[in-house]
Amino acid sequence: MADRILIVEDEPAIAETLTYALGSEGFVPVHVGLAQTALDRLRAEDFALAIVDVGLPDATGFEVCRELRKFSELPVIFLTARTDEIDRIVGLEIGADDYVTKPFSPREVVTRVRVILRRSRGNGLAAGKAAHPPGSAFELDGAAARVRYRGHLLDLTRYEYLLLKLLIEHPERIFSREQLLERVWQEPAAVYDRTVDTHIKTLRAKLRAIDPTHDPIRTYRGLGYGLSGQARA
Repeated sequence: MADRILIVEDEPAIAETLTYALGSEGFVPVHVGLAQTALDRLRAEDFALAIVDVGLPDATGFEVCRELRKFSELPVIFLTARTDEIDRIVGLEIGADDYVTKPFSPREVVTRVRVILRRSRGNGLAAGKAAHPPGSAFELDGAAARVRYRGHLLDLTRYEYLLLKLLIEHPERIFSREQLLERVWQEPAAVYDRTVDTHIKTLRAKLRAIDPTHDPIRTYRGLGYGLSGQARA
């Protein structure tokens, strides 16, 4: 079955261009023009990916993504007329997978859609069995894309999950920021070093909420991050 792509865009010309480009490449595009309509359909229907304009009439694309992340890890590509770096950083840090600035090439957007879908299906979000190494405080369930810490289910964003998953799978290894960008985001040029630091910070906060006496994610000054011996049960 062809992948259904939700296009959330209030400019008819742009929506028509994307609809044609995606449809001609075998996708099934579905277009809506309002944020609330998009969220209603995302809750009720199955989509492979959403392309969301940042400047919608009834809400920002950022707000759509924040609300979406409360119930889904669906891949998201932002469309925007803005070029400010801070907007790009915000978009990526709240859970978007890519950020395309207008004007853009429809063929490029289709290529990015394919790359993100291939990446999301191959990064362990929907594969694998639950793993609970002896003595570990973490339980990783790759099939459900979930992690438990000391028996408590963690409420993680897509990239928090992928980042923590990588650290859990390599408990004795130290990863530099560049390695984490490449292994988790896989497009180092599209994100920034501070993105890694921000996600580490939010992960630590969620882990401390369960056990305030330990910090299992260790910072190795000048080297990067890794799980410490405190990651034991």
